[in-house]
Amino acid sequence: MKLKFGMSPISWSNDDLPELGGETSLETCLRETRLAGFTGTETGGKFPKDKANLGRVLKEHHLQLVSGWFSGQLLNISAEQEIINIRPQLELFRDLGAAVIVYGETWNTVQNVRNAPLSDKPILPEADFTAYGERLTKVAEYCASEGVPLAFHHHMGTGVETERELDLVMQNTGDAVGLLVDTGHLVFAGGDLMGVVDRYGHRINHVHTKDIRQEVMATVDRTKDSFLDCVLRGVFTVPGDGMIDYGRFMQALADKNYEGWVIVEAEQDPAKANPFEYAVMGYNALQQAALAVGYSIID
Repeated sequence: MKLKFGMSPISWSNDDLPELGGETSLETCLRETRLAGFTGTETGGKFPKDKANLGRVLKEHHLQLVSGWFSGQLLNISAEQEIINIRPQLELFRDLGAAVIVYGETWNTVQNVRNAPLSDKPILPEADFTAYGERLTKVAEYCASEGVPLAFHHHMGTGVETERELDLVMQNTGDAVGLLVDTGHLVFAGGDLMGVVDRYGHRINHVHTKDIRQEVMATVDRTKDSFLDCVLRGVFTVPGDGMIDYGRFMQALADKNYEGWVIVEAEQDPAKANPFEYAVMGYNALQQAALAVGYSIID
């Protein structure tokens, strides 16, 4: 079985907190991504939005376009409108060979609101997940028809944060809706990481890896602390630097025959956590865990 390792630019520049790495150039981010060993990257706010320039800058740094975030609004709009909204990014990703498009449900999200506590996240009644799942499936089927599968991202501060909410999405959607497993977000939300992989391994089509500093998470007051407060306090770090057992996680992926991209995505303050040094740390930890369970890494 084979894996490819990619990196998110969020370690260098955080789009939701521009003061974190706002002065860091895209050139620095991509050069250090490749130098750390990664062969792919996700997109971010500093990336060109057109095919010619994005393709050029990726080629210059010998990186593949893996994926990138799309801010979904299906809790509030029709599938038909969402397809119109997603089409420009989807076509760009298709033309540049991206593996997936990452779909996060951001209607009324508090993930990017500094003064909104985690407890203010939107709550969707369980009965409403049926209709939501139908709309999400339609959008995912459209994405698949264009050659770029949709990978659904559960995320802190959104309407799909907890393991139960993720279960409801998976149970009410068709197989066109792939699952992006994000290790850090699931553990932070109190979920059972290995249980989710066991139940939905056949639908996992993308993986984000970050680690959790347990001592920081233990201090979080969800009635007072915002998601961005937690990021600034250092709740996230790279694999191998926190509480998550990546040996077990890689074994769980291998047991489900997962092959594809694994992304290191650890939003931190670059002034406190040098992005290049932590990128190397994350790469080495993932490589060790993956090789130990029989994976080979495609360079």
